[in-house]
Amino acid sequence: MSRRLVFCAALALSIPLAGCTADPEPPTPPAPPPGSGAMQLVAFDSCAQLFAELRKAAKANVGPYGLPGSEFAYPEVLRGGARTAADQAAVPAAGSGPAFSGTNVHEPGADEPDVIKTDGRRIVTISGGTLRVVDAATRRETGRVDLDAGPATGLQLLLTGDSALVLVPSVYNAPLYDDLSPVDEGVRILKVDLTGTPAVVSRYTGEGTLVDARMTGSTARVVLRTRPRIPFPRAYRTDDPKKQIAANRKIIDTVPDAAWLPQWSVTDGAGTTRGRLDCGRVSRPTDYSGAALVNILTFDLARPTLGSGDPVAVMADGDTVYATPDSLYLANDNRWRFDRFPGRPLDPARERTELFKFALAGNRPPVYRSSGIVPGHLLNQYAMSEWDGHLRVATTDDATQRSAVRVLADRDGKLVPTGVVDGLGRGERIYSVRFTGDRGYVVTFKQTDPLYSLDLRDPAKPAVTGELKITGYSAHLQPAGPDRLIGIGQEANAEGRIQGMQISLFDVADPAHPKRLAQYHLPNTFSQAEYDPHALLWWPATQLLVVPVDTRGALALRVTDDITLVDQLDQPALLRSLVVGHDLWTLSDAGLRASDLSTMEQVGWVPLGP
Repeated sequence: MSRRLVFCAALALSIPLAGCTADPEPPTPPAPPPGSGAMQLVAFDSCAQLFAELRKAAKANVGPYGLPGSEFAYPEVLRGGARTAADQAAVPAAGSGPAFSGTNVHEPGADEPDVIKTDGRRIVTISGGTLRVVDAATRRETGRVDLDAGPATGLQLLLTGDSALVLVPSVYNAPLYDDLSPVDEGVRILKVDLTGTPAVVSRYTGEGTLVDARMTGSTARVVLRTRPRIPFPRAYRTDDPKKQIAANRKIIDTVPDAAWLPQWSVTDGAGTTRGRLDCGRVSRPTDYSGAALVNILTFDLARPTLGSGDPVAVMADGDTVYATPDSLYLANDNRWRFDRFPGRPLDPARERTELFKFALAGNRPPVYRSSGIVPGHLLNQYAMSEWDGHLRVATTDDATQRSAVRVLADRDGKLVPTGVVDGLGRGERIYSVRFTGDRGYVVTFKQTDPLYSLDLRDPAKPAVTGELKITGYSAHLQPAGPDRLIGIGQEANAEGRIQGMQISLFDVADPAHPKRLAQYHLPNTFSQAEYDPHALLWWPATQLLVVPVDTRGALALRVTDDITLVDQLDQPALLRSLVVGHDLWTLSDAGLRASDLSTMEQVGWVPLGP
């Protein structure tokens, strides 16, 4: 961690700042009232207006260390924690192939990127910058390709037909401030042809950081966040924050217009094409920081090359993506707007989340539909759910120490609140959320774990129907049938001190009286699935739950009316599990292990070393 980030965090106490802004002048535009939904996305009238208003907003929000979202002023805590996951079911492979498990995703039909994918015939995974293809029937590697990812980590992929889309995050946390030349480094998006020997056939490179991606059919939508390339000084500290802010505002006035619009390049068999986002593709809400721009790119993998992604851009600091096959929502966390300097009061109106809804159709770019605002902040993407034409949103407001679930309707370009159930877990915060049809479940925690059961059938009158208090908490709720939930989290004592991983089985058949049927507790441990439920496998066909346990391997559990241990998989640092036919495949950095689904005996091993 840099010295500047440490200094900034110390001033900010527990809430990150927008560049550690010490002086609010000039003021930002007034915020709409919390929960009003009074926000609409509109286009700029001209390129000149875009650049003028971006400079104005940036000057209003700049701090002594630069704009909010910089590598020094926007820690990962603002991004809502983990992605979470959803119900898995047996998926028939094409033709007469075996049943197989997909990635544990939020919504059916909206696939999420991960380090391993299967279509029931082959398994495709990424390890150490290399994409490998494994034949599931013979349990042998059949091909590999070096992705030339350099020092980048966190590579993920999406799979459709004979193509894989590989997402390579940028190795840079900040733009090259003093370089306006065509971009050659940044987020890379690779199309890999899997017919025969795997090969990279098209490469998109764009500025910014990778937020998330979704795929429906053969069409992927990739969300990138970029920041203007402004050469703020990299001094570690300043004794006069007001003076530094004034200097930074002068710098903003001097940068060329091109600094605000991200660049891209695409390389394929025909050569390299370069471009820059057109200012006519940029829209804005009523209030924005000027510090970040979100690009939604669309790539149809049925086409031979990636192209420019036909971007749709919004002036926002968007950090959470939720999608169904028909809609994509972008959530914008505003907690950086808090001013925590001594003697300065908190502004509760800034504890809010902005929401943007886009319609998805075929292989076309998203079309903006509506926007809204809710008080508080989201835990993660699972705090949002679209059902029967309404969006349900669960938030915690740190300023009031209250949590709520709001129901919003899309009306005339606005996400308008229709109903709210407030006061969940007073003095606590949300640890997990799950919406299933017309029901919802929220876990809050401080010392004990209230599991709230919600009735969401009437959008105007959402209501709490039941509450279960137990020790510990669930960080992820996994549906296991129409009236069952599996909770993955931590046990805790009566004072709220955590005691190690626990797996809970909840019966929610009676909404007024949710109850825990069974608990499996493993002291002094944690599971990766608590913060990344892509690591969790729920296989309904045999009621098998596979849960990784810190660095030790994984537990294979049978979940009926009880939770029983089937086997402990001795594969250190196990990352993922999946089912293909009669095999349970488990992934670690060392390799892919195939085990008999009935006996758990090892029947194959594919090393993933150099």
